[in-house]
Amino acid sequence: MNDRLRAVFCDHLSIIRGKYLPGSKIGDADTRFCQSTFGVHYDRDLLPSPGSKMLEGLPDMELHWKAVDIRDSWEPDTKIVIGDLYEQGGAPLATCGRGALKRAVSDWQARGLTPKVGIELEAYAFVHDEDGKIVPYDNPGAVVYGTGPFTDPVGFNDRIWEAADDLGFRLDMITAEYDMPQFEYTLTFDDALKAVDDIVLFRLMAREIALQCGILLTFMPKPILETGGSGMHVNFSLADENGQNALSSGERITPETMNDLTQGCVAGLVHHHKGLAGITAPTGTSYLRLQQGTLSGFLQNWGGDHRNVTTRVGSEGGEKTRIEHRMADASANPYTAVAAVLQAARLGVENGYDLPSPETGDGFEETVAPGGTAPDLAGAIADLEADTALVGAIGPELVANHVFMKTAEVEKVAGLEGDALRDFYIHVI
Repeated sequence: MNDRLRAVFCDHLSIIRGKYLPGSKIGDADTRFCQSTFGVHYDRDLLPSPGSKMLEGLPDMELHWKAVDIRDSWEPDTKIVIGDLYEQGGAPLATCGRGALKRAVSDWQARGLTPKVGIELEAYAFVHDEDGKIVPYDNPGAVVYGTGPFTDPVGFNDRIWEAADDLGFRLDMITAEYDMPQFEYTLTFDDALKAVDDIVLFRLMAREIALQCGILLTFMPKPILETGGSGMHVNFSLADENGQNALSSGERITPETMNDLTQGCVAGLVHHHKGLAGITAPTGTSYLRLQQGTLSGFLQNWGGDHRNVTTRVGSEGGEKTRIEHRMADASANPYTAVAAVLQAARLGVENGYDLPSPETGDGFEETVAPGGTAPDLAGAIADLEADTALVGAIGPELVANHVFMKTAEVEKVAGLEGDALRDFYIHVI
């Protein structure tokens, strides 16, 4: 079989959608999809959301890509590419998360700074039992930071690592997380767009390879009520025009030694905390994860090397200086989530927000934080709508589509609990 092309995009629900195309499309090319895909919900319900044009004839949108962005795939005889979405006629599609990230990068570059990003993903592994029921993967010997056969008896993570190496994904780490059967995947820092493209394709690859091993790997934020949640931590730094890390103020960073740029970024993330939740933690199970004392990004706080803060300033200085935002989970579109984090940080720098005191409590029973995120998705969506500065920075049209779809989701999952709530999401996140 000759090479074919798998052309994909990440939609409003963080679902990867695409087409297999003939080898003649391996180059600068494009294809079309129905724009009303942006009105499709998890349960395939088609809704008249803003930007979907469902009531305007369900017209086409265009996916464009460049030959340089085409890469080898984990599927035989297949190349894969992520493209940009456009309206018919050439205008960028306002609801495209990749476009929102490009705008965020451009906004920082207008200040002479280029965002660098590294993302940590957490996931749970499930299998089907003899009756076809979804149950947790059996790895009873696993411990936090566990490795080896007791952690992963089937060895599906070995398959993921091998494929990642073959395809040029720069893995920093795979390890067992605190709860069973939970794993963490971390990719190396890179330019923001490249880093998010990589994490989107890595997540897709990991799920598909795991499935070949009989494993249902899910990145949803809280698939097992009794155990910890899974996050998508967004780490970022800013390179100046000489390629140096502009957040750095020495060989070791503490809350007392942060430079003005770092302080401004942190102030922005704390200021826009509640609005950020609506875009970075956007599903019904996100708020089962976002609870006080769960190391999850619930609290409206910041600190140094402290895992019970939402915005954490790494203690490593020099070129390794970074800010870690711990709120997001992978039910969010990674492009939109990273765009939101970068825009909130930029707003902090440009608007000169006051930086509150760092967290001095343990974050479990004692905290100086004034509060946390809303207790549920409905409240978080309301907080997002109320944060007009953040909405304007991310993109009003994208946020309008998001708010419409997530308001519908609140109704769809009302009354669902336990396995029923999990199963609403598990096959697509």
